[in-house]
Amino acid sequence: MEILNFILGLGSTVMLPIIIFVFGLIMRAGFSKSFKSGVTIGIGFTGINLVITLLTDQLGPVAQAMTERLGLDLQVIDIGWPAMSSISWAWAAAGLMIPIGLVINFVMLTLKLTKTMNVDIWNYWQFAFVGYAVTTVSGSLPMGIIAASALSILALILADYTQPFVEKFFGMPGISFPHLTALGFLPLVVPLNWLIDKIPGLNKLNANPETIRKRFGIFGEPMSMGLIIGLALGLLGGQKIDAILQLAITMAAVMYLMPKMVAILMEGLIPISEAAREFMAKHFGDREIFIGLDAAVSLGEPSVIAVGLLLVPITILLAIVLPGNKLLPFADLAVIPFIVCLITAMSKGNVIRALIVGTVVMACVLLMATNLAPIETQMALTAGIKMPAGASQIGNLDRANLISWLFVKIFSLFG
Repeated sequence: MEILNFILGLGSTVMLPIIIFVFGLIMRAGFSKSFKSGVTIGIGFTGINLVITLLTDQLGPVAQAMTERLGLDLQVIDIGWPAMSSISWAWAAAGLMIPIGLVINFVMLTLKLTKTMNVDIWNYWQFAFVGYAVTTVSGSLPMGIIAASALSILALILADYTQPFVEKFFGMPGISFPHLTALGFLPLVVPLNWLIDKIPGLNKLNANPETIRKRFGIFGEPMSMGLIIGLALGLLGGQKIDAILQLAITMAAVMYLMPKMVAILMEGLIPISEAAREFMAKHFGDREIFIGLDAAVSLGEPSVIAVGLLLVPITILLAIVLPGNKLLPFADLAVIPFIVCLITAMSKGNVIRALIVGTVVMACVLLMATNLAPIETQMALTAGIKMPAGASQIGNLDRANLISWLFVKIFSLFG
């Protein structure tokens, strides 16, 4: 566990380059190409994380100001996914999830039950979260391990299912997302898209960055969209003029810089992806294999960031008016683009449709986060985590997705 904790403590920006380097060597890409790809991918992910941190640092105070202006009294504090990942890795069986997950992936690839090779090992904590939650509710460690293992299987299956959307919409051939933050609401997104297709008028509404750019010229550019969204958020938060302008420029920077960071990451990934395809063709015929990555690589698409930012005030409004919600959205507001990336892809970049589906999804996120809060609070206390000042319970938006929630509820019945 000490070795595992050391490796996990390095973070995804160090873990992923090491994994990609080793993977490249196994795929016979050569030392220099594997090394360069690993470092380049690490640089890309570092850049993405810097932009996300910039987004989080700016959104947090504005969201807090908006909730204070509205006089909200919500008892569950959103502690964010970094804190929840630390709590999840404190689970007694968390260290087992990496070898279990890798064995499951290898067996499924061998039996042709999946095409995804999940190298996003850092996010195995999402499986550990469900295992820990099930163990907390049921009191059964084996049942927690079974739940986490079953979830890792489902993640690979859903990654295969959504891969065509990733390839076509994001222009990432051979890449899939076995990332539960992005996959978590597929059982709801698919029927919602079908329903919208059946509603006359609504099914004709369409606005994507390209059409917005054509109609509004310079004001339809991604950086201009970020500027406008930043101004709107600042005004809603009642910020002073200097803070509003700073937020506007920050949002413009996020919209402009994120595609650049993703481009760096893809520059490092393409040689490894090609080597993997050649290796598989040599040893397994023309069999297709996808490389499973964190959905962070999707944030270079302007429509994903636009939908995510527009959903920030909508989510805060939902927190006010939604009966039964007790969670104050705060630390995980920057996670919303991750939640809606596949929603946007399955909406073909249609911002209006993605916002409609995203609004329904975020309403469910708030209710599920509220429902999971007592369990997550107990998990934190068991892990020895101190509660934030003034909080009676903790929660987060990232883990409050439909699939994880269902797994926790269903498997907890068998303890």
